[in-house]
Order: sequence, then structure tokens, then C-alpha cells
Amino acid sequence: MSEGHNIFIVEDDPNIRFGLEEVFRSENYSVASCGDGSSALEQIGEHLPDLIVLDVMLPGKNGYEICKELREGDCRIPILMLTAKGQEIDKVIGLDSGADDYVTKPFGVQELKARVSALLRRSGNWQSPGIEVVEDFTVGNATICETTYESIVDGEAHRLTPKEMELLKFFHANEGKVLSRDQLLNAVWGVKYFGTTRTLDQCVAQLRKKIGDTGKKPEYLVTVHGVGYQLNRVNL
Repeated sequence: MSEGHNIFIVEDDPNIRFGLEEVFRSENYSVASCGDGSSALEQIGEHLPDLIVLDVMLPGKNGYEICKELREGDCRIPILMLTAKGQEIDKVIGLDSGADDYVTKPFGVQELKARVSALLRRSGNWQSPGIEVVEDFTVGNATICETTYESIVDGEAHRLTPKEMELLKFFHANEGKVLSRDQLLNAVWGVKYFGTTRTLDQCVAQLRKKIGDTGKKPEYLVTVHGVGYQLNRVNL
């Protein structure tokens, strides 16, 4: 099922790196890796993987810096960050840098494999037969193009991460409904997500900017206090 997909690992601990390589190869992924942050960007550009497994603490450049540079260069490859840190702020920094998901060390192999396959499915790099892809839809003032991962507002394009795209699609499919934070986290991050709702709140804050919902009081992605969020039918 995973044959043909390429994973690139950036991890400086050789024991962990070799272990990850074996895990993914046992699942029939093609695997390449490097052990430092300084050469990671160049090697990622050479391999063009379907997914990147990126450690936070690296010699040269750290994982946050690498992730940010990739996103600033319009790279839409899904990024799964590995971190030994358990504090919420470290996870938020990683997601704000453009990561799509994270796993905290020590992690279970089954959880890691599940998160990787979920990211590939959500990014469109692992598409099941028969699934209809909607290329363009409207949210607020924005036209959302699924094939390019862009939100276009007044002619200006804003790059969307895979998580942001999934969240927008879920809001669009449930337009007008009040959605709880748990519903949104389960739909986009998965039922095995063990983080806090702050991750969702940060993602919604970024999406508001990317759909032109930038007023003092949001018009489109509205907070329903004590529950979650609602996509209003304003000007749709």
C-alpha cells in the first residue's frame, strides 16, 4: 500500500535514524536520510520526497528553521516533526513553523506509522481510488484551490499547509454548523491526537488571515464560545 512513496528523514542520532529507516523500509517506503540541519534543505531538494520526518534538535540548523525555510520556499511536502520536548509551546512553535504533525520522543512505532500514512492521505499523496477531488471552493472572501494548496483573496495567493487545507475542507463541508473543538481535532488531526486545543486555535487564527477574515470581529470563521467554531454563510 505504501510502495512508491518516498520519505526523507532528518535525524542526528544515528541509532534513531537507522531505526526509522528500517521501520519505513519494512512498510515498503523508499527512504533517504541525513544527520544534520546544514545539508538538509539541499538534500530534500534533490530527493523531492512525499513526506519529511524532521527532528527538532539538529546540528547546523534546527528543525524549526528548516521547516520555516521550506514553507517560505512554497514547499508543500507534509512535515512530521520529532521532538524530545513535551511542553505545549514547543509543539505550537513547530506547527507555527509549518509542520503538519509532531511525535514526541519516545514514541511508539505503530503511532508513528499511523501518523505518516494519515499525512500522506490528507496531503493527496496517497489517494484512494474513487475519491472525487474538488479543485476549487469558496470560503469567506477566498477561493480555495486544492490542487495548488492556495487561498486567493483579491487576486493575492496565500499558501496553505495540508492541515489548513483539511480544516478548510471540513468547515466547507459543514458550512453553517457549529463544530466543537473535539469534532474538528478528530476530523483533521485524528482520534489519536493527544495535544491541546491550542493547536486548533492557532490554525484557525492563521486561516482567518488567509481567507480575508481580518477584521476586529471575524465574519466567516466565527468563534462559538465554550463550543468551537462555525463557518458562516456571509457573502458566500
